[in-house]
Amino acid sequence: MAVNATMPFARPRRDACLDWLQMLSGAALVLFMWCHMILVSSVILSTKVMDAIAWFFEVTYMAQVGGPIIFIVFIAHFVLAARKIPFTANGQETAWAHAKMLHHRDTWLWLAQVVTAMIILVMGAIHMWVVLNDFPIQAAKSAARVGSGGWLWFYFILLPMIELHVSIGAYRIGVKWGFITRENRPKYKRIELYLFGAFVTIGVITLIVFAYLAKAMKEAEAAAEAAKTVTQLVLPLLGA
Repeated sequence: MAVNATMPFARPRRDACLDWLQMLSGAALVLFMWCHMILVSSVILSTKVMDAIAWFFEVTYMAQVGGPIIFIVFIAHFVLAARKIPFTANGQETAWAHAKMLHHRDTWLWLAQVVTAMIILVMGAIHMWVVLNDFPIQAAKSAARVGSGGWLWFYFILLPMIELHVSIGAYRIGVKWGFITRENRPKYKRIELYLFGAFVTIGVITLIVFAYLAKAMKEAEAAAEAAKTVTQLVLPLLGA
């Protein structure tokens, strides 16, 4: 009896190209996140600094052109990574069982990256859609958004998800492509942890600053409205 030894599912060249595209799109998003952090966290120094950086990005059309491109790269990166994500219940149960059986830290990191990817896909898309439809970028507008509705808690959830996903992703890229070896792995794990802690800390401080600015803006608006009301009441009396 003839045996068909063909493996139609094995396409090493195509898979290698897709892996490269996944790595490059991921690296591009990591660089974007660093630039984004520089822009947003500059509000810690002053609103004028953030507005000046935002003005530069907009006057050079980096925001208007780069924003939609980043959104496309964001979706493309998820599609490329989704090739290896188990979406069926059986697949998810198997992945969970293997993680518990192996007791391997990197396996748990992969699972954490998958979970954060699902959260970022939804929340990140919402954030980008809101920002891209609300140009120009200004500290006052960002503060008003953070201070309204449930946006502050929205960003308190999104922030650690992004930083955890980015940290794990950068680490796994290094492992996969040989930059991180068995010998230097503990060193890079510490670097990964330090970067995660640093970026989350900066992000939390930034959100606190935005919340404070939003409160100050609301108080200033209330004071202006009160002054307007007093003026409307006093002027007729003076005229009389």
